[in-house]
Amino acid sequence: MKLFQQLLVAPAALGLLAPVAVQAAELNIDGVNKYSVEEQVTSINQFSDVKPTDWAYQALSNLIERYGCVAGYPNGTFKGGQAMTRYEAAALLNACLDRITEVTDELKRLMAEFEKELAVLRGRVDGLEAKVGELEATQFSTTTKLRGNAVFVIGGNSFGGSNNFIGNFPLLPPGQTYPNALRNSEGAVTFNYDVRLAFDTSFTGKDLLRTELRAGNFQDSGFGAFKGTVLNLLYDAWQQPATPNTVAINRLFYQFPIGSNFVATVGARVRQDDMLAIWPTAYSTDPILAFFVHNGTNGTYSVNLGPGVGLWWKKNGFSISGQYISANGANGSPNQNLYNGGLPAGCGGIANSCSQSTGTVQLAYAGKGWAISGAYTYSQNQAPFAGTSPNMGTFFAISPFLVGLGGPANGASLKTSNFSVNGFWQPKSSSWIPSISAGWGISSYSSDSWNSPGFGLLSANGLVSQSWFTGLRWTDVFIKGNELGAAIGQAPYITSFGGNNGFKAALGNTPNDQNLVSELWYKFQVTNNISVTPAVFYITNPAGQVQRVGANGATTGLNNFGALLKTTFKF
Repeated sequence: MKLFQQLLVAPAALGLLAPVAVQAAELNIDGVNKYSVEEQVTSINQFSDVKPTDWAYQALSNLIERYGCVAGYPNGTFKGGQAMTRYEAAALLNACLDRITEVTDELKRLMAEFEKELAVLRGRVDGLEAKVGELEATQFSTTTKLRGNAVFVIGGNSFGGSNNFIGNFPLLPPGQTYPNALRNSEGAVTFNYDVRLAFDTSFTGKDLLRTELRAGNFQDSGFGAFKGTVLNLLYDAWQQPATPNTVAINRLFYQFPIGSNFVATVGARVRQDDMLAIWPTAYSTDPILAFFVHNGTNGTYSVNLGPGVGLWWKKNGFSISGQYISANGANGSPNQNLYNGGLPAGCGGIANSCSQSTGTVQLAYAGKGWAISGAYTYSQNQAPFAGTSPNMGTFFAISPFLVGLGGPANGASLKTSNFSVNGFWQPKSSSWIPSISAGWGISSYSSDSWNSPGFGLLSANGLVSQSWFTGLRWTDVFIKGNELGAAIGQAPYITSFGGNNGFKAALGNTPNDQNLVSELWYKFQVTNNISVTPAVFYITNPAGQVQRVGANGATTGLNNFGALLKTTFKF
């Protein structure tokens, strides 16, 4: 029973215990007199006969320190084992009641002084209770939260460079120069949008069911679907629904913990970065070019999207992640005629020769303000010319002379082994020192023989490409909340033909396939939910450096300059 309750009960208890008649001889007058001269104490340590091992030590300490209504004898003792007379009990109870009366009077005074403020607070509480009741009555789910993201992008591309004609490059009309062809196909200024609505549901408080809807119209813009280059693709705009202005499921996966250190993910529409314990970059929270979204190592971090499953373990900063995704894993026809005229609409499946799949293993360590990772991805049939993925880990995406060589023979498939090292460091607080993110990757390719018009049978065996990037990001630039970013790198470019004599004979002994990608952006944080980001980028050899194609010579010095204004709304 609490002290205050004890105090309320005590008078009644005393009355019940009192005899019908009390004889004057029975009164312990000496005891009352002794108690009346007891000294008030402020700490239990003032009692010489009270020890911490006494069973009522804590209770007595609370009475003294919290309520200040316990007194001791003049000799500094409490005499806790001595029987207590009713007069002594009455005196003790009266002292405690006096103390409570003082506190009550003070509370009454404060309540009277702040009467107006208390009335306002009472009104606010009543209003909040009414709003909470209304929300509970109208909410569509007690387990689901809605997050929204809407992006507007206005901008365009310009192209320059050599006017040399590439005779049999499939994207060029007869007699058309390469820069002019790119200007005609993706050189207009456009205004596009991207909208996502994510429903995050938790059933236990630790799991996550994510359902994300997406719509947009980047597909036909100069920043969207693959037309002549892929390096000017914006963030992950290529993963919008195939039909512009159509709402479709972009993500659908379930994530749940197993024990205290494991997290499992399974989904019909899940992406590579959804199933990694860490994403090893601090470069951009508002990305521009897709190449830098992939951490500059597009073969390893291809952000493949489709049916998949993954598991990661994390403890004390260390983590291990493993996963498998098949981009066309929802298709039921294991058609192996992959590249003759493009991927057949029904080609697909999980873990077969037709699957557009990736398997990734990542080892990482994340410290305070820094992280480093090593990752390996084995990919199959990841080609960008279907307009669905800018996986620049395959040489198709970078070297235009390879795109024009036909396709693998029936039953053939392209396989790529990709390895990368990535990491970042960021300062403890905002300053002129930026966060630094970097990555380097290497990829090797293999395939069956290809039917290549003009060159006979070729294969990808022996081809090797590399890539790298460095990104800098400053926070709270000029105004708190604003950010500045700059990055430069080389998208995967062929560094070796290896023992591939077919390509050597067709293209010369030197791959000569280098490129350079750079961007600069500044994000204005207008409000907590609205940001405006002007950005520019410059790409040299955005379609690769062609050394020789057919009998019509080569093109060199092609460049791509782009500028845009990106506005992001989060709600």
